[in-house]
Amino acid sequence: MNVLFIGGGNMGRALVGGLLAQGSARDGLVVVEPDAAARARLETDFGIRTVPAAAGDLVARADLILFAVKPQHLRLAACALAPHLAGQLVLSIAAGIRLADLSRWLGGHQRLVRAMPNTPALIRRGISGLFAHPSVDDAGRKSAEDILGAVGETMWCAREEQLDAITAMSGSGPAYVFYFLEAMIEAGQELGFSPAQARRLAYATAGGAAALAAQAAESPAVLRAQVTSKGGTTAAAIALLEERAVKAAFVAAIRAAAARAAQLGDELGKDG
Repeated sequence: MNVLFIGGGNMGRALVGGLLAQGSARDGLVVVEPDAAARARLETDFGIRTVPAAAGDLVARADLILFAVKPQHLRLAACALAPHLAGQLVLSIAAGIRLADLSRWLGGHQRLVRAMPNTPALIRRGISGLFAHPSVDDAGRKSAEDILGAVGETMWCAREEQLDAITAMSGSGPAYVFYFLEAMIEAGQELGFSPAQARRLAYATAGGAAALAAQAAESPAVLRAQVTSKGGTTAAAIALLEERAVKAAFVAAIRAAAARAAQLGDELGKDG
């Protein structure tokens, strides 16, 4: 499959690396990236072709066009590409941009898939939510899934608005985990560990707990109860968290992120 990337930033690089690791041919991947230094890094690191602008012949040869630009740059990039489209599958990972707006900028093109990956894709441990326009057939959906599957897990959404929830849950989710890790590390240092020791304890604990939860048949609530002995140390910590409504605040925070994602979709979808 010939893939034309529009944008060679971190996520574009992650996808290129993931596809190559899965056996994609280097000559089937081309990246459009205006920044000369970024192009040089892509060519050095991956041995692929890069160009500063998308010429019509490159678009014509592509089976799939992947927009990996910042959301605020997508309208101009899409409008520039629109005259050259001829039925290719278009995949956008630009956060917030709805398919109706992208279709309008592409001159009515409807063979579109929208995806929301997250930053663990950089180490091929991401998860991406996807939503396809009804005109996209099974083969097109599989192509999009194969692209995002190169950097982690995938999950299809039944409704496009669910991508706002995906953004709030997994798109922003790594920041919540990092926030939690910050707190663990700070507490560890206050308890006498060096910064390196506190980081080691926090990373191993969080990573191990997540791996255990992913493999266990029990829910996280049951797993938590299993390590919370009455009157013990864990019970003291959980009691304080409950007293301060940390769980409720966390749920409210994710809902706020989802609401902001929907709001951004309204703002970013405007013309001009």
